[in-house]
Amino acid sequence: MIKLIVWGIVFYLIYKFVFELLVPVTKATSQMKDKIQEMQEQQQKMKQQQQEQQNNQKKDKPTVDKGDYIDYEEIK
Repeated sequence: MIKLIVWGIVFYLIYKFVFELLVPVTKATSQMKDKIQEMQEQQQKMKQQQQEQQNNQKKDKPTVDKGDYIDYEEIK
């Protein structure tokens, strides 16, 4: 009879451990992984957009030929 009670308590404790600690932790871990992956994808998209904007700005700017350089001398 005592063995049955002890086994019942052991199974109850294992059940509580699994469903109140392990399951929520694994769910939280998977949610965090998903959020991290989502944030990394957003960062990559933003990086690509910035690079495209920089490339477009470089292409849009006309190159100005400054010509010959003349030294400036101050006259006193």
